[in-house]
Amino acid sequence: MSLREESVEYIHLPAGSSLPPFEPIPRRVIVLVEQDVTSQWQDAVSKWIVDSGCLWMMAWGRDCCSWDDSVDWANLKHIGGAELTDDNHVMTTWHADEPLSEVFFFNQMCAWHPTLDLHLVTILDVSEQERSSDILSVYNQQRKSLELGNSE
Repeated sequence: MSLREESVEYIHLPAGSSLPPFEPIPRRVIVLVEQDVTSQWQDAVSKWIVDSGCLWMMAWGRDCCSWDDSVDWANLKHIGGAELTDDNHVMTTWHADEPLSEVFFFNQMCAWHPTLDLHLVTILDVSEQERSSDILSVYNQQRKSLELGNSE
């Protein structure tokens, strides 16, 4: 299996900050949680994730299991009383006690949608410090490792 083509965007989102505008595009979202957040802000971010076109969300870091639930609830509110289908169901996972590289591996090898290609990956970094160079380096290192493994 070859790796899919993708675009990766990094968004630094300190706890409590305003949410950036987005273009609703089918995407995978990886939420990296390094700060404690209020439930109200988490709910707002979860709604933003769903509204952005996310169809697969992976949470990693501090209290990441709560993000799994929060995005699930945001998705149910988003679709109202409609039936969950492949086109409106946001798959969610949380990755406690795993290294960050494992989440990036999961994103590449397991986060597939049954009907759409999710070429956009959004990394939301809930942290005090902007860390795009470090995070994207780990991401690209994992991808390169997978590409080398697939070419053998």
